[in-house]
Amino acid sequence: MSRDVTVATIRRRLAGEVGRLDKHAPWRVALAYPSPYHTGMSSLGFLQVYKSIQNEPDMAADRAFLPDDDHGPRAMPITYEALRPLRDYPVIAMSVAYELECAGVVRLLEASNIAALREERSPRDPFILAGGPLTNSNPLPLAAFADAIVMGEADTLAVDVLRILRDTPSREDALDLLAKTPHVFVPSRHGASMPPIAQCDDELLPAWAPIRTPETELSNMFLIETERGCSRGCAYCVMRRSTNGGMRIVPKEKILGLIPEDTRRVGLVGAAVSDHPKIVEIVRTLTDRGCEVGLSSLRPDKLSDEFVGALKAAGYRTLTTAMDGTSERVREILDRRARIRHLERAAEMARKHGMPRMKLYLMIGVPGEADEDVDECVQFITQLSQKVPIALGIAPFCPKRNTPLANAPYAGIDVVNARLDRLRRGLKGRADVRSTSAKWAWVEAVLAQGGEPEGRALLQAVHEGGTFAAYKRAFEALAPRPKKPKKSLSVITSA
Repeated sequence: MSRDVTVATIRRRLAGEVGRLDKHAPWRVALAYPSPYHTGMSSLGFLQVYKSIQNEPDMAADRAFLPDDDHGPRAMPITYEALRPLRDYPVIAMSVAYELECAGVVRLLEASNIAALREERSPRDPFILAGGPLTNSNPLPLAAFADAIVMGEADTLAVDVLRILRDTPSREDALDLLAKTPHVFVPSRHGASMPPIAQCDDELLPAWAPIRTPETELSNMFLIETERGCSRGCAYCVMRRSTNGGMRIVPKEKILGLIPEDTRRVGLVGAAVSDHPKIVEIVRTLTDRGCEVGLSSLRPDKLSDEFVGALKAAGYRTLTTAMDGTSERVREILDRRARIRHLERAAEMARKHGMPRMKLYLMIGVPGEADEDVDECVQFITQLSQKVPIALGIAPFCPKRNTPLANAPYAGIDVVNARLDRLRRGLKGRADVRSTSAKWAWVEAVLAQGGEPEGRALLQAVHEGGTFAAYKRAFEALAPRPKKPKKSLSVITSA
């Protein structure tokens, strides 16, 4: 598809944005997201870094995204603010949310005529700086492509790194300086030894998104944190209480004071939004202002009658919460607080407040899970569906680094699919069951446990079409590694 169509799409989107921080500055960077616009503009972390750069004197960010699928495979990414190709910039800073987005990094760079592998780029090429949620777990596959990676919370650290890159003409000197900068991972200097993740000053919280746009997953929503981190110890989650000191709560008054008066849709963001001690008051205040409110995470043990009533008044039509495991025993393995009584109570409140259905998220293929656990899930959901229609959103368990279940194996594609079939058969006509792919969950698990070789294998898979078969061939061609000793289940659950 022609450049004219891409430019027309960008101009239409810019015209629909509210709050954009246009700025002229002598030193500009490309702030890129390795997924299309509608996904990238729903990323609070990406928009927080954009805001930080725009607030820096003599520095500005021009946003770029992976071209839309309908723009064609050969569409060249260009920046939104300047309509320039990414090759024109001294630095391309990218936010990467999860493992499979590494493929988007490859596509974004190669579509810009920039070599994906860091050692194949010359000093004349843009410096590739990466960060984002993936760094809380395992960014090692990304090290094949990035010159440097900002680990953890980049609210101010990203700008500190960009200052070094701006003020240091020699790339080798810049790499040396960055390698000495706390929380910055420089693969060419550090190898596979990653520094600890950064934690920003609590006074800088909350993150909030300066731009609202209709063309996103969260159309025209003003996104703002209510807290950062989590106080819970879920064994599978990288944002558990041991990460950066657990949950850091933003005062209610600060949250409400940052939301523009003309906002009509507000997204409250965080790993444990419903754990905020003033969450009901926040939702009710925003509803009184005439706002529709969405929350990124609802825990069933926090759903009171007052809370669900506030959600209904704020525009909720479906009560969405987490069941997590297929049985009580599996939830114990996962160290989850959700219990049968909490889920039953949530269903009763959804019906009471006129919500037409309840959606539950859960994982399948958790270590120690058996067919009997799936059968328990079928029995429970069958009973629950008599209170309110139920939809299940299922994801295969994927072990992540920096969690107690980091060394647990992926259950296997055949095992996951067999349990999904068992669940679907048991709940046919009783609940809507939808799941993400067992095959792609395996790809994610390989990358989550992998290192730079897995990143290079991903590059090969992208070049071969990016199909599951291409990933399978690329990963199976890697030299086998010594297996890590497995922890016993008792050690895993008590970690």
